Amino acid sequence: MKLADMGWDDFFAEAFAPYEKDGLKPARVICELRHAYALHTGEEEILGECRGKLLHSASSRSALPAVGDWVAVRPRPGSGRMDILAVLPRKTKFSRRAAGEHGHEQVVAANADALFIFVALDRNPNLRKIERYLAVARQSGAEPVILLNKADLNTDPDLAARAVRAIAGEAAIVVLSAETGRGCNLLKPWLKRGKTVALLGPSGVGKSTLVNRLMRDEVQIVQEVRDQDAKGRHTTTRRELFVVPSGALMIDTPGLRELQLWASNIGDTFDDIAAIALKCRFSNCKHHTEPGCAIRTALESGELPRERWDSYHKLRAEQAEMKRHLAARPDRQEKIVWKKVSENLRARYRFDARQD
Repeated sequence: MKLADMGWDDFFAEAFAPYEKDGLKPARVICELRHAYALHTGEEEILGECRGKLLHSASSRSALPAVGDWVAVRPRPGSGRMDILAVLPRKTKFSRRAAGEHGHEQVVAANADALFIFVALDRNPNLRKIERYLAVARQSGAEPVILLNKADLNTDPDLAARAVRAIAGEAAIVVLSAETGRGCNLLKPWLKRGKTVALLGPSGVGKSTLVNRLMRDEVQIVQEVRDQDAKGRHTTTRRELFVVPSGALMIDTPGLRELQLWASNIGDTFDDIAAIALKCRFSNCKHHTEPGCAIRTALESGELPRERWDSYHKLRAEQAEMKRHLAARPDRQEKIVWKKVSENLRARYRFDARQD
């Protein structure tokens, strides 16, 4: 296998040039383990650990490697491991705000060319949740693709697809069944050699089932969803990158219980609302009681569904709150979180050094 087979291209080669002069080698993060990272150098898989300046000067958890990242490494003499000394700039980054009071940035997948957003058709699609995923996906820089999975469990998947298409904008929509294989051939345009796709969605939507089908092997454990609420059991517990037989690279992720915005711009996800607002009589219309309000007219006529308008307001308020969160620190809350993380990491590495 060559570096190009792992997604290496001119963008990363240019970013790596200064490290090459120092005798370092490039590697891609294929799995984040508890005490290390699994890396692929294009020749072999090997474990790596953050060391030196990268570990001690990182200003936040998001500055450390995530699955899909390219890193600069060098062998650690006598250990059979690599020292990770730098993270190369990211082409794309799917991030969310982590749960908790101080909510730091969590990078779910790095350097993906496309994002497969899973929606299970064993129940009615949650259009509001899809809008949220699209907002974050479009901010990432990767192409969003909506996968309407479990079509074999839906009596009218085409009807569900039409409902999703009404709010999906330019995002591609694929109806399939990872369990039976129906429609999986439609994914070929995104599953090309050296291209990376990340699988996203809540637990139980069939991400690992698709990985197993495309890998033609049981590489991911799959469990049945609960009958009482159709929710999955979070079988996948870590993010991991696989190379499928087509040569594409696939990042499987644990089910996301929630997806809070980090620095997302929701505008592109609601371009239909923006187009209607342009017809308002006043450019600064608040869409409340102003005369000539096109938004109110569209709501009254049904052209603009009330649920979509409410979803827009909810995400817009969350976006504004996130901006206040980032501006109020500056970086104070991130440092609070990072201080705890870095202290744990450094203590762990001191322990590992004693064991060596």
